[in-house]
Amino acid sequence: MAHKKSLGALDRSLQDLRRNDRLFENAVLLLAGDFRQTLPIIPWLKPADEINACLKYSTFWQHVRTFHLTRNIHVQQQNDHSAELFSNQLLKIGNGIVPANLTSGRISFPQNFCNLVATKEDLIKKVFADIQFKYKDPSWLSERVILAPKNKDVHEVNSTIQLNIPGELVTPSTLFLKKTKQSTIQQNF
Repeated sequence: MAHKKSLGALDRSLQDLRRNDRLFENAVLLLAGDFRQTLPIIPWLKPADEINACLKYSTFWQHVRTFHLTRNIHVQQQNDHSAELFSNQLLKIGNGIVPANLTSGRISFPQNFCNLVATKEDLIKKVFADIQFKYKDPSWLSERVILAPKNKDVHEVNSTIQLNIPGELVTPSTLFLKKTKQSTIQQNF
């Protein structure tokens, strides 16, 4: 997600600190991650501007030597066949091996890749089924997550899920108000 200018700033800083004009002061940098996944976030600009801000479009990229990891060691250590299958399918999608529909331009997910739902409510019901009974079980909760690209979607999904949990809804602002009221009551006595 780093903007390509951040690499330029690092280069200038290293040159300034070492009083040398060699590229990155001949230091070896390790840039780790999947450069296909996340573009830099630049508010109010077009998608083309976000793509142009990627490290791959930096003048420094020509000096980068890329190494590709071929095995997901984390999945291998779990010894979970379904996790390994999912990981391999995800790599195929990311590598562009899964063919796209010629008319729509969209890919079709493999049959056993995921469970599709029609609405956010259906997704919540599927992932957090019986939350009104299981919300106190940390191991059950730790196995569930819904990812969303925007914070407003995350807040909406969280609010919907919280409405299904029995008891009084407590937010940081309601806690602050309760503490303020309690301290006011204590001061009056």
